[in-house]
Amino acid sequence: MTIPIADPVFEEAEIEAVREVLESGMVADGPEVRRFESEFANYCGANHAVAVANGTVALHAALEALGIGEGDRVVTTPFSFVASANAIRLAGATPVFADIDPETYTLDPAATRETVREHDAAAILAVHLYGLPADLDALTSIAEEEDVLLVEDAAQAHGARYDGRPVGTFGDAGTFSFYPTKNMTTGEGGMVVTDDEAVADRAASYVNHGRTGAGSYSHEQLGHNYRMTSMAAAIGRVQLERLPDWVRARRENAEQLSPVLEGVPGVETPVEPDGRRHAYHQYTIRTPRREALVDRLDAAGVDTAVYSPTPIHRLGAYEHVDQRFPVAERAAEEVLSLPVHPGLSDEDVETIAGAVGRAAEQRQ
Repeated sequence: MTIPIADPVFEEAEIEAVREVLESGMVADGPEVRRFESEFANYCGANHAVAVANGTVALHAALEALGIGEGDRVVTTPFSFVASANAIRLAGATPVFADIDPETYTLDPAATRETVREHDAAAILAVHLYGLPADLDALTSIAEEEDVLLVEDAAQAHGARYDGRPVGTFGDAGTFSFYPTKNMTTGEGGMVVTDDEAVADRAASYVNHGRTGAGSYSHEQLGHNYRMTSMAAAIGRVQLERLPDWVRARRENAEQLSPVLEGVPGVETPVEPDGRRHAYHQYTIRTPRREALVDRLDAAGVDTAVYSPTPIHRLGAYEHVDQRFPVAERAAEEVLSLPVHPGLSDEDVETIAGAVGRAAEQRQ
C-alpha cells in the first residue's frame, strides 16, 4: 500500500455541517460564510477576512482591493505555483521576478530590494513556500523604506508563524487557499485577510459583482462572481477547529524525519530559521539525484511530488521574460517533497525515512 503525498480529511462533522446548510436552503453566500470569515480572521489575528472562491481569486481580489493595476509592476518569486504571478497579470499589472534564498526557497531580500528599485515597483508579493514564512522582517522593512505595498501569498502556510505572529498579517493583505491538499480545505476556496477595513470592503465588493451598500443591485464598481458558497464555508469552519492539531502533527512528523535524513548523503532537509514556525504544508528535501530517488521511493511504496518543477519565468505563458534566476532554476531541478501530512502513522514516518536512507546507500 502506497503512503500518499497528501490525505485530505473529511469526517462526519464536515458531512453534518454541509447537511445543515443544505437543509437551511441558504447554499450560496450567506451567514455561514460570514461566520467562517469572522472565525478565520480571529485565528489569524487579523481585523478582517473576506472569503472567496479559491486561492487564485484571493490573490487577484487582494491586488484589486489595494489598487494594483495597469502600469504597475509587482515583484514576486519565480519559484512558486503559477497562480502567484498570474494573479498579478489578471489585475492588469506586470510581474517582475527576484531570485530566491537557496535554503528557504522564499524571496531573497537583497534581490527583492534591487528589483523593486530597478523596476520602480508598486508592490511586493511574497510567497511563504511549502509552509515556511518568508523573511518578513526584511521584506516589511523594504516595503516601508521603498514605499511599496506588501502582499503575502500564504496559500501553503496556514498555521505558520513569524516571531510568534500568524503569517498573512504582516503586509497590507494576506491570502490563503483552501484547495484539498492544503493544511485545511473547503474543497475549493480562499481567503483575503487584512487589518485595513477599506481594503476588506473593496475585496468583498470585487468578489460580489462590485456590489456596494445594502442594496442587492447597487453596483458601483467592476467586479466578478468570486464568492464562496455556504457549503464550502461550513466545511471550512469544521476544518479550522482541527487546524492547530493538524499543524502540530505535521511538525511532529517533520521532527521525526529530519534527524534521520540529515545524516543521509546527498540529501538536504528543510530549514526553520530562528523566529519562523514552519507549517510543513510540504516536507521538501533537496537532492541532485532526484529521479533515482523518486524511482526507489516509488518501489518502496512512498509517494513523492515535485512542486514547481519549472520556474514561472520558464513557462510558456511567460516566455516573454528574458532573464535568468539561477538559484530558483537549480532548486527546481533538485527539490522533492515527501509525505508529512497528519494521516501518517509513526510506522509510515519510519518507512519514509528508511526508504530515503536505503536509496542513498544504493547510489553509493
